[in-house]
Formats: sequence, structure tokens, C-alpha cells
Amino acid sequence: MTGTADADLNGTQSTFTWGHSALETEFVVGPDGTPRLVRLGDSGAVPAVPVHPESALPLVELTALGHGSGWSGPRFTGTALGTRLRYRDHRTGSRGDQEWLTVELHDPDTGLTAFAELTSPGGLPVLSSRVRLRNDGPEPLVVQSVSSLLLGGLPAPDALDVLRARNDWLAECRWYTEPLRETVADIHVDAHQHDSRAALVLAGRGSWPTDGHLPMGALTERGSGRTWLWQIESPAGWRWDLGERAHGSYLALNGPTDAEHQWRVRLAPGEEFTTVAGVLALGAGFDAAMDALTSYRRAVRRPHPDHTALPVVFNDYMNTLMGDPTTEKLLPLIDAAARAGAEYFCVDAGWYDDSADGGWWDSVGAWLPSARRFPDGGIRTVLERIRERGMVPGLWLEPEVVGARSPVAAALPPDAFFQRDGVRLTEQGRHQLDLRHPAARAHLDKAVDRIVGDWGVGYLKLDYNIVIDPGTLAPGDLGPGAGLLGHAQAYLDWLSEALDRHPHLVIENCASGGMRMDGATLAVAQLQSTSDQQDPLRYPPIAAAAPTAVPPEQGAVWAYPQPGFDDDLIAFTLGGALLGRIHLSGHLDRMTPRQLALVGDAVTTYKTIRPDLARAVPFWPLGLPGWTDEWLALGMRSSDGHTSYLTVWRRGGEPELRLPVGHLAGREVRAEILHPTPAPGAAAGSAVWDGDGLRVSLPRTPAVVLVRLRT
Repeated sequence: MTGTADADLNGTQSTFTWGHSALETEFVVGPDGTPRLVRLGDSGAVPAVPVHPESALPLVELTALGHGSGWSGPRFTGTALGTRLRYRDHRTGSRGDQEWLTVELHDPDTGLTAFAELTSPGGLPVLSSRVRLRNDGPEPLVVQSVSSLLLGGLPAPDALDVLRARNDWLAECRWYTEPLRETVADIHVDAHQHDSRAALVLAGRGSWPTDGHLPMGALTERGSGRTWLWQIESPAGWRWDLGERAHGSYLALNGPTDAEHQWRVRLAPGEEFTTVAGVLALGAGFDAAMDALTSYRRAVRRPHPDHTALPVVFNDYMNTLMGDPTTEKLLPLIDAAARAGAEYFCVDAGWYDDSADGGWWDSVGAWLPSARRFPDGGIRTVLERIRERGMVPGLWLEPEVVGARSPVAAALPPDAFFQRDGVRLTEQGRHQLDLRHPAARAHLDKAVDRIVGDWGVGYLKLDYNIVIDPGTLAPGDLGPGAGLLGHAQAYLDWLSEALDRHPHLVIENCASGGMRMDGATLAVAQLQSTSDQQDPLRYPPIAAAAPTAVPPEQGAVWAYPQPGFDDDLIAFTLGGALLGRIHLSGHLDRMTPRQLALVGDAVTTYKTIRPDLARAVPFWPLGLPGWTDEWLALGMRSSDGHTSYLTVWRRGGEPELRLPVGHLAGREVRAEILHPTPAPGAAAGSAVWDGDGLRVSLPRTPAVVLVRLRT
């Protein structure tokens, strides 16, 4: 289905519908000419319940200098311009597997035209929305905020719980739940004849878009479990807010704003601006909504062979060389990684450092190999050894930064760097490149083409370890937040162009772990670092929750077994990565043959299940993990409907636990332990299907078990 339109008999309003087999929407254009979304649902568990127009929101809300909000408070709803935008037309169509709807609105006072651009992949209960503004008036207009997606008419705050995810360095993806009513208090709306001004507001700031919180959230209806799950696809600033409206609730998704991010854009006559996308997934529960969102993420990302091959990556950094690579240290490590089954070998930070004291932090930027670290044949000797052992070589790079002591800092023009009030910004001894400047792009293109084209590197880990807040003021920027968004989008364009030139190159996205784990970047990069967490006992809640932010085949989870670990801890450390992307590390070259065999067994197990992981969707039998939970569980349900995988960790508590597995309840299921491989001295464990769930026994801690469930 694409769209239909009808008019009321009295001529005071018109309606039109749009959607497909998995998504139903209806829009009403009221007597005031303002279009509103009044029905949104999937074809099953989240029915498209009609919404009274008073509860619905205008399709677009925005603020501009000289045109403020219609109602004071922290909410970006009820804006003066939003209520003046009048419906002019709508168009529908298909583009590949996507259905699209564009609704055109116009403000006769300013001449501003807004296009609400909605898309949805066929077969998925997911709505993506962005807004394109065009100034068709005679005077410039300075926009301060513009919505990406608005949804009113949700159940009342009393019936809803809010889920959001803390996302801090070394402690990523920590979801927590609270009643919406705790923030949006019941003020007795009828007595005041006005909605509350209160709102639950969450915003990201600075050049780490996922520092503090993921740009995501969810509402669940108490009792029914119905879930509305969202993400904002911004590589820079973002904001969402929830509030009360006409005895219901509303959701507003925004990119950067003037109030939170010092973002403004001036639209001269004829000029356009398009927001970042806001995405909403529907489901009967959180797991079902995440199923839809995971499938959406796969549908909209850049195609790449890595997404189905899922090669095992060894990286020399974590708990191993820690930024101090040399030929002498790397060669035996390369040999051991190959024996363990690694398929890519990435030399991490430090390969460019020629200083005797390792003081490379504020001198990076040229990206040339160190002669001191690689004396005989240079770094090509190391890269060739990786290829000889049957692996693809990789290198670490931090492209956006230039150290204050680097010769590149003086070689590039001043406008190639972030600046404020004519002063080049410095953060922790480093300058930040502005990828909108052609000299900055040319510098990085030359580095990448040399490393990939000349040296034969097939994997780049692109890191980003400084934070610029609120952004940059280059010529033409009205605010630093606008400069930051412009750079971030230019950075993604630069990544895409590099992949166009080198289509088999694999790019891992990293920003001190998961500080840049946003949907816009994940649609371009092939892998995402989930954390820099070095403690194997604290990684499980991150690994278990990472699929909320990134599809499993893109979520790089460290597995860094050490020769000093006992067999239980080796198995525990490896087991946490088996339902994501193994990022193998550790001093494998110092292990005994028996220890290295344990590592090899885990890698072999991973290679047998990875074809399923490339299409699997996550579920959480124990709910989303808590940071200090003693038992944690992550499941993956394969696309064939007959196979599921379940990783269960025990860090304490009683030695036995029952895990409900709702989608397999009442069926005959065979439970098979895939990891750890039984070995002398390994922790004995069991997993038994009881008809509706899995009973797991892990007598010692720490312990992990990977179970395959087959119907």
C-alpha cells in the first residue's frame, strides 16, 4: 500500500493514509489546515489506535528567531511556526524496498516550505522521518530548532515506563527504567485547563554523540507491554523529549538545537536544510521492537561483504601491547593469532611513534611508520608477515586529530581546523580537523590511499579520543553546534568516498570505545567498538546490551585471554564475544599449546555459528542487563525460526537459574552447549530444556556457557 486520501462530507477536514503490510498510518488535515499523524501501528500487536486530533501534534514543529514557542517550557512543541504550517500536498512512492511519503507544508507569513519526508522498509513496523526546509520567502530566516519526528496520542503518562541507556566510557549501554509519571507530574490538567509544561528531556552534546546516553529510548505500556522504541540518527547533537498532551503523551525527536547545542542555520531565500532522521520501531514488547529496529538498521546501512563474512579480528592493543608495537613484539603474536584462527590482524596505536619515550599523543597527524619500531624493512615486514600467515593486515588511525607538535599542524591552512572567534581550538594537545575543508580531506585521502593502496592494508580502525564541545565556528557557521554537525556529516561523506575507492576495505568505528555509537555512523562503518573495558568481569553487561545499539555482526567485543588466566577465566573471557564480533587480543604467543587450543576451540565455534548471527535478532530472557547483575543472558534468534543461541554469564549468586525463552515455549527443543568445550579442569556446567525455558547450572564463578537451542 502507498497512500489514499478522502475528504469529510462537511468539507472541514481531510484524511489520507499511508503504509504497507507491517505499518499503518493515518493523517488528518484539520479545519486549520495543519496536518497531524493520528494513527500509527503495526499489523499485529501494536494496533493503529485512532487518536483524537487534539492529542496529535502538528507534523512539523520548529522555532526561528522572531518566531518562538506558543507555550513556554522545556518542550519543543506548540511552536508558533509549527501551528502556521499549512498542508499543500503529499506524494507517495517506492524506492527499492522502501516505501516513502512526502508531505508538503507552507507558512504564508514567512514563505517557509517544509517537507516531512517519511520512509519505511517494506515488511517492518518502523518509521523513519526527517524534515527538509526551504525558504521560499523574500527574507532570510534563522532556524533554531526543527523536529525530525513527532508522535502524539500515546497512552497517558500513568500507563507508561521510559527506558533509556547510560553510555559512559568503560560502562556502555546501561539501560534503566522509570515511570514517565515520575518526571511529568500529575498537575490536574482539567483544573488548569492547560497541559503541564514538564517534560522528560534527554540531549547529547559535543563531538562524542553517544557520550552520556545513547541517542535512543523506549516507552512501554504497563500491562500490555506494547513498546515504542526510537533512535536519532545524528553524528553530532540530538535531543528527545516526552511530555503530556490532552490526557495522552507525546514524543518529539530532534537533532541539534540552539538551546542545547548552540545550533542555528540561516536560510537565505531559496536555500534548504534537512534534519537528521528520527526513527521509531513498534513491537508487542521491547524484544519485538528491537527485532524490528535491528532489521531496519540492516536495511538502511551501506552494503559490504563484511556484514555476511564476519571475519575474526585480532587486535594487538587491549591488555596486550597497549600502544607499544614493534617488529620484535609483533611477529610472534602474528604467528600465534594465525594458529588461533584469526583472519584479520590489526596493529593498533603506536606504529607511527618514533619518539624514544612513547610521547606520540600530541605529535600525530602525518601517519608515517616509525623507523625505530620497525628497523628492518620497516612496517612492510610486519604487514607481509600478516599476509604470509593468511590474514588481512590492519592499522589503527585517528584521522580527525593533528597533534600540536605535528608538522601537519603548520602545513595545513588555519581554516582546515576547528576554531572559535578566530582561535584554533586545542584539546589535550591536539587540534581537530574540519572535514568540510578541502585541504583537510586531501590530507586524509593521501594518508588512506597510501596505507590501503600502497601498503596493502585491508582494515582500518578509526579512533577518536578527544571531545570538542560545543563545536566550531568556521566562516558561514551561525553557531558552533552547526559547525559540528556540518563537520560530522562531512566526515561520514569522507568515509563513504574512501570505501568507494577501496570497496574491500573494512572500517571499524571507535571513539574511546562506544562514544560514537550512533545510527548515522553505523550506517557507513562496518564494525563498531563496544568498549575499552579492560576487566573481563565487567565486560559481560556491555556485551549483553550492545545489540541494543548495534547489530550483532557489527558489534566488536573484546576477548583478551591471558596465559596467566585459569581455564575458567579463559573460557569466560572468550565466551562473551561469541554472539557479536570477536575482537581477539591477549598474549597468545606466551600461552601453552593447551591454552592456545582453548582459544582456537572458541574461534572454531564462532565460525560455525556466524552465518546465523549475520541475520539473527537479539532477545533478553532475563531482561536488559544491570551493571552489577550476578547472572546475565543474551539470546540471538536466527532467521530460520528453528535455531536460537543463548549466552549465559554467572558472576555470583546461586549456582542454578531458569531462563524463560518465550518464543520457544511449549515446543520440543534440543539444548546443546557449544562453549566452553569440555576440557580437564574446566568448569562443569549444564543446560537443560524443561518445555518452556532453559535450566542452567554453573557451579563455579566466573562462568559462561553458550547454548544452541534447536526445535
